[in-house]
Amino acid sequence: MSRLALVFHLCFLHAYTFGQQTEELIVGTEQTTIYLPLLKGKSVAVLTNQTGRIGNESIVDFLKTKNINIVTILSPEHGFRGTADAGEKVSNSIDEKTGIQIHSLYGKNTKKTLDSIVQKIDVLIFDLQDVGLRYYTYLSTMIQAMNACSVHGVKLIVLDRPNPNGFYVDGPILDMKYKSDVGIIPVPVVHGMTLGELAQMANGEKWLDNEKQCDITIIPCKNYTHTTLYKLPVPPSPNLPNMRSVYLYPSLCYFEATPISVGRGTTAPFQQFGNPQLKGYSYTFTPQSITGAKNPPLLGKLCYGVDLQRTPTNSVIFEKGLDLTYVIETYRNLNIGNAFFTPFFEKLIGVDYVRKMIVDGKNADEIKMYWKKDIETFKEKRKKYLLYSE
Repeated sequence: MSRLALVFHLCFLHAYTFGQQTEELIVGTEQTTIYLPLLKGKSVAVLTNQTGRIGNESIVDFLKTKNINIVTILSPEHGFRGTADAGEKVSNSIDEKTGIQIHSLYGKNTKKTLDSIVQKIDVLIFDLQDVGLRYYTYLSTMIQAMNACSVHGVKLIVLDRPNPNGFYVDGPILDMKYKSDVGIIPVPVVHGMTLGELAQMANGEKWLDNEKQCDITIIPCKNYTHTTLYKLPVPPSPNLPNMRSVYLYPSLCYFEATPISVGRGTTAPFQQFGNPQLKGYSYTFTPQSITGAKNPPLLGKLCYGVDLQRTPTNSVIFEKGLDLTYVIETYRNLNIGNAFFTPFFEKLIGVDYVRKMIVDGKNADEIKMYWKKDIETFKEKRKKYLLYSE
């Protein structure tokens, strides 16, 4: 058993086995006695979605019962209820239960919307469950919120939550020439940090616009470490329905910039991949129009490919980390050269050398060695911002 595999095996046995750990893990949102006093008498906006919960209750509903003056709700990609497609435009609306205005922060008008709202409030509460990847857009949403708050002198309170991929760091560090909504700060693809830790790092490293500082208060988790294997109580978005999809997401997301389907429009997104033209595979699936994937890639087309739904978790995920083998094998199988990639590939992977190395015939281990030194440097730099032991 490799050293990395042994570490994860021990984590399963001694720390956390999908919901059972020696001490109860308490997320930031549940530590109400710390942050409620900071909200009394203030005008508040809440940036959250279906993952922002205290037990079975929405953070918005809970704050209303405490007579907190919530001016507006802000929602990220996938909307306040978390059911919108990836990249789908979500209109502003009214929350039926509370009557509070909901403003969408996903799209071209994010900065304008944030600037408009932040000028009218005293405090912005941030409560989103991240999955620990640079290209998952909840990180970009937080950085944009920090930018707005820094400009207008508004306090940002981050109710921290565990990172389900927080037990390792992998992938290239973003080259800022590829900065976008799927890569906003220079961190690795798998950064191994919570959003609270990243908020501190963005401040400390002066990554905000014009090197401004945001007035942030982090409400940390209790009884969490970076070796904790945290099972998400609520799916963070429609196409990450379970922990297997969350663990495979760091290795499969690049298919979104290729002709390969990752199973959007099926019951197992990010747990399989395929294309009608792949050769040598007997496993098949056909993407359909469903909630959360109304118009998925390769809609209605029979795809041949690979099923990862039953492959042992340790061998697929924990031993390999970010694994480009899947992309490399399908690239070679389709044999269409650079037409396999769209420009979105560089935005997701964050650098230009990975595509070049794949085209040049390098394997996944050779490519991973290319970013190894950058990972070591990043892990040293992040140490002073960590809230939880490694």
